[in-house]
Amino acid sequence: MEALARAEKAGHARLWRHFEERSAGFFALGRTMETGKPCAVVTTSGTAVAELLPAVVESFYQARPLVALTADRPGEFRGTGAPQTIDQTGIFGGHAFTGSLEDWDGKGPLHWNVEFEEEFVPGTEDFTAATVGDFTAVKDRLDVASLARWLREGLYRGLVVMVGGLEPDEWEEVFHFCRTLEVPVIAEATSGLREALQMLALPDGDRVLKANPPGKVLRLGDVPSGRFWRDLEELPATSVWSVCRNGLPGLARESGVVRGAVDRVLRALGDMEPAEDALDYFNGASRSAAAIDELLEAYPDSEPGLLRTLSHYVSTGSGLFLGNSMPIREWNLFAQRDRPIQNVRANRGVNGIDGQVSTWLGWSAELSDAWAVVGDLTALYDLAGPFVMGQVVGENRVLVVINNGGGKIFERLPRLQSMSPRAVECMTNPQTADLAGWAQLWGMNHLRIKSVDDFDRFEPGGKMLLLEIIPDEKQTKAFWEKWDQHAPA
Repeated sequence: MEALARAEKAGHARLWRHFEERSAGFFALGRTMETGKPCAVVTTSGTAVAELLPAVVESFYQARPLVALTADRPGEFRGTGAPQTIDQTGIFGGHAFTGSLEDWDGKGPLHWNVEFEEEFVPGTEDFTAATVGDFTAVKDRLDVASLARWLREGLYRGLVVMVGGLEPDEWEEVFHFCRTLEVPVIAEATSGLREALQMLALPDGDRVLKANPPGKVLRLGDVPSGRFWRDLEELPATSVWSVCRNGLPGLARESGVVRGAVDRVLRALGDMEPAEDALDYFNGASRSAAAIDELLEAYPDSEPGLLRTLSHYVSTGSGLFLGNSMPIREWNLFAQRDRPIQNVRANRGVNGIDGQVSTWLGWSAELSDAWAVVGDLTALYDLAGPFVMGQVVGENRVLVVINNGGGKIFERLPRLQSMSPRAVECMTNPQTADLAGWAQLWGMNHLRIKSVDDFDRFEPGGKMLLLEIIPDEKQTKAFWEKWDQHAPA
């Protein structure tokens, strides 16, 4: 730690301190999202190291260069029961690289476990910048011949492009690729192209495609959050190819995959010809969009209705982080599409709800006007996250918590209807926490929103704001009942 403090003083490093390792790990993950460079989370020994596992696993599936730098007691103490001593070697298993820096490709986490003798004393020499500061991830060797053939054959069966999370460098190439193909597109908010590609979008895409599956699906970027991606497991007649950073297909069934930066892969494919809308999905797109708008207008204080209103305010910010489960799904379905929101992130590696606030704070540490939208259980999972708030840019920062009293996403599962009340309680984890106390703990302003009219009291600026949205339960229930009755166009 002394060496790191000297490095910061010399201008070779930037330090953020945190008392809780799990949040610190996710904060470091957020920094890798923003910079594309390695960020190290430094811990003491024992259970402190074990607390890093969630962030390391998320980093592995996002293919981010997170570095876990863990102090260890001398090897002779292992297995003795000595204080703060566990077996830290290989503790992250296959989720982290443990070799030398020279052999690390930077496409996933690195674990450095450093043993210190009891009498270790830091030297007094000046700190010299480590080579990790200039580290560049190894570029993938691309083989796109099979994908190129697949894209040019059998287009009469219908091709749909599903665009998940992208890096900023990939936006332009993906945008022009989709415009050239002229096929239907489902673009996630994390693609940065959700609004820009709306002329090709299927507004109720998951249900439209489930009702009439295409012959081919091309996935670009991270695994999509929508239901249809999971439905593909049971649709073997639909051929699937993925182009993604981690090289993982995202499906258990047979499919093709190309590992690499999406923009590099698309350029390697060469010029494409328009494939167009072979299955006439576009014919019903405007009707689906109109039906969604009608429902949102009919139930403005429902959860989707309040999120639609919220999205207009968020569009004025510099960046948005979306929490998993309901927030990201509802945003993709119901957020406004008129004003582009490009800078959008989420933890879609493992789709967990832990560490979300910390990842947002890490990713947006140097951004003003940064927003995050998470669920209530997600917020409760990361109560320690705002500890670092005083060390990041706080101007016009807004943390939105959709407080619907528990894990409401599970209430949408048909199987829940046949479960006992106790089992349902265990699944949904209803809660009655007063988030105003959380805001007070960390010095945040706090505003509760229970209706569309309450947004009139929203005043950005000053210190960080905790915006607590409490949807109308009756309107939300009525909205989803009407949604389920509405057949996609």
